[in-house]
Amino acid sequence: MSPIPKEYSILEKFDFERKPVGVKFLFNKPKELKRLDKVMDFCEMLVEAQQGDAFYVGKEDFSCIGAVLLGMVNDDPVFESGRVGPKLGAYKDTRANRRIYQYLPKLPKKSINYVAFAPLDKLTFEPDIMIILANVSQAEIFIRAKAYTTGESWSAMGTPVVGCAWLYIYPYLNGEMNLTITGFSFGMKSRRLFPEGRVLLTIPWDKLPGILKNLEEMEWVPESYNLGAKDHKKKVRRIIKELEQES
Repeated sequence: MSPIPKEYSILEKFDFERKPVGVKFLFNKPKELKRLDKVMDFCEMLVEAQQGDAFYVGKEDFSCIGAVLLGMVNDDPVFESGRVGPKLGAYKDTRANRRIYQYLPKLPKKSINYVAFAPLDKLTFEPDIMIILANVSQAEIFIRAKAYTTGESWSAMGTPVVGCAWLYIYPYLNGEMNLTITGFSFGMKSRRLFPEGRVLLTIPWDKLPGILKNLEEMEWVPESYNLGAKDHKKKVRRIIKELEQES
């Protein structure tokens, strides 16, 4: 196993059940990576990288709507007509399914040609997004790390279908960490890609350094988490009293 890049070494302490994965959107073909030797769905590529492979893909390597979302190929009228979802039982009718295409995140047409994937221990490029499969307790630490020095709120955006758009593209374009709950995405659940009840965290490149720095500095398990309700309330009352006396 290769050493994890120093700037991401804090992530080792989590002992995730699957490896975090860095993803990069590229116009030019990467020279240091091999091309994936099979055709896969966009969400399946994440699993391939979690299992230890670093690779890149082009538009010919997608067996799903992923290449459309990435702007690599033209829009698919079969999907955008809204006729697929009702056939799968995901939506009652075409009008409900069609509505998602008004706000589904997509990259601009022909703006990229390739996507690179690498697990943390094989990361040789600066990722545009980092995707982490976490349990609830691990995810909660990231929620606090996001807000620790900024006070920012957190949010989770998604749709019942086309979960890959919210997993990969929304955080990249929006600049916000996004949360996807495993089992909430129709396609990912049908493919049985992830254990249910986990959180997929996607962190964009501009948020990643601050979150990693905060993870280094903050308490992962604050004292109150171990005190119990009664003692936590007592601690809060004591703090309030002390602050009142100070003022």
